Amino acid sequence: MARILVVEDDLEMGALVDRGLHAEGYEVNVVANGVDALIALAHGDFAAAAVDVMLPQMDGIEVCRRIRESGSTTPVILLTARNAIEDRVFGLDSGADDYLTKPFAIAELTARLRAHLRREMGGTKTVVRVGGLSLDSVAVRATVDDRPLALSVKEFSLLRMLASRAGTVASRAKILDEVWGSSEHFEPTIVDQYVSYLRKKLAAAPAGVRIVTIRGAEHRLDLDSVTG
Repeated sequence: MARILVVEDDLEMGALVDRGLHAEGYEVNVVANGVDALIALAHGDFAAAAVDVMLPQMDGIEVCRRIRESGSTTPVILLTARNAIEDRVFGLDSGADDYLTKPFAIAELTARLRAHLRREMGGTKTVVRVGGLSLDSVAVRATVDDRPLALSVKEFSLLRMLASRAGTVASRAKILDEVWGSSEHFEPTIVDQYVSYLRKKLAAAPAGVRIVTIRGAEHRLDLDSVTG
């Protein structure tokens, strides 16, 4: 039985999510603030965490950032009433794997959790190498010719997806499904924004690879020597 940490200071909302996830067969721990969340994660084996953004003592963005700084790759879904694209980008840049806007249906939360847990247990290669680029999924670390390449968790996830199928085109919808967990709840342009971030970092490295955009809506990772 997968164990889920729910971080929610609204007691009614926390109880609602607790009941809903229990009904889906999950074991659930609910805490009411960011400090308790970090303590729980440090001492418990959780398959994923659903974290409210507006929390006392330490907000959900900071909780997520500290989770990633600890080296944990536990999937994190941020829960928030903020729906602006800037808020989503800020949350994802903090290391979150997904972003769910309140009010939401429990069925949608459980669907997102299932998607992230499937990816965690997918049995894919832990290290992907293309050109001088190396991506270690266990350490969530990118290097270029053994030199660290600084990436946010979401940048890492996107680059790893493209690198694992280098030379193959991936549509925005495919990228959103695999990297963001859904192609229905995120603006497709967020993919282009993250591709732009990665292009700059790969060119500055230099990594010997580049991201090619096709027809304005599909992306592919190529070696620099490949044209397209």
